[in-house]
Amino acid sequence: MTSFARNQWYVAAYGREVGRDLLARTVLGEPLVLYRTEAGEVVALADRCVHRRFPLSESRLDGDRIVCGYHGFTYAPDGGCVYVPGQQRIPRTARVASYPVVEQDSFVWVWIGDQGLADAAAIPRAPWLADPEWTTVSGMEPLDARYGLLVDNLLDLSHETYLHGGYIGTPEVAETPITTEADEEAGIVRVSRHMHGAECPPFYAKSTGIEGRIDRWQDIEYHAPCLYLLHSRIAPEGVAPGPDGDDGGAFHVEIVYAITPSTENTTYDFWAVARDFARDDEDVSSFLHDSNRAVIMQDVEALNVLEKVIATEPDGYQELSINIDTGGLAARRILARLAAGEQVRAGADAR
Repeated sequence: MTSFARNQWYVAAYGREVGRDLLARTVLGEPLVLYRTEAGEVVALADRCVHRRFPLSESRLDGDRIVCGYHGFTYAPDGGCVYVPGQQRIPRTARVASYPVVEQDSFVWVWIGDQGLADAAAIPRAPWLADPEWTTVSGMEPLDARYGLLVDNLLDLSHETYLHGGYIGTPEVAETPITTEADEEAGIVRVSRHMHGAECPPFYAKSTGIEGRIDRWQDIEYHAPCLYLLHSRIAPEGVAPGPDGDDGGAFHVEIVYAITPSTENTTYDFWAVARDFARDDEDVSSFLHDSNRAVIMQDVEALNVLEKVIATEPDGYQELSINIDTGGLAARRILARLAAGEQVRAGADAR
């Protein structure tokens, strides 16, 4: 899959999804099987037995080893085959790929590319998801659409006005100009929209209890290629942060997306909503979970339709971009540069 940067960290699962049951995921076109050892460590292996390609995710665990459900080839957590039925000699090539994994901020991150380049310190953070001072609801929805469509969607929130009315969309989202900054070397895009005296959408009115109009800030950080952070500030109209930075008069929501390409035309949309208010209120948690999932499903349906439209287009079709697209266009440049740099490096290595 040369259109994606492989030497990057991607989210393969939530930590809660990975246990003693074998979990199948496909990341950058690579079928993976994930599980936890008896000591609790996460393992990610290629999901294909070397013998007859039977999925290891359809097999079983014996201690920390996977026993292939077809012919019994048995693999240790490092991918090495430790048992072959009917013979004592284990072929030298009897090994499946093992992938570096890091569990951080509730996510399980996996590295598909050159393992010598895997640096856990480079994984961007979403600390609210594991912070006891914040309450989080989360989920994952698969898309039958290419990864870039979801990146575009999340970096242009003006669509909230039209696609998500009744949940998070109000007229001010589309009407308010944005500011965009792109650090292409670091691979970070920032898009901000600060709305003053805006209508309070149901998503926030029902969760915060605010009545009347609000000051609403949307500050996006996209860390290419996988992590998207939306720092959302909601306050009654005219309530500003104090001169010392105190912002106790506002409500804060950290909305996190991990955007992981599964195949060329399918994507995993991991989402989480963390809040610093009503932290012990289960009704608020249920409302935010259900409302955010409804918003996600509106995006999923729209992008699945768009994927089908794009598939029918002739080569060279030209789309129109405007000011609201500056963040998405910057992300496209960064992603293209990451992928192109790997292709150049691969060509040099081949020589």
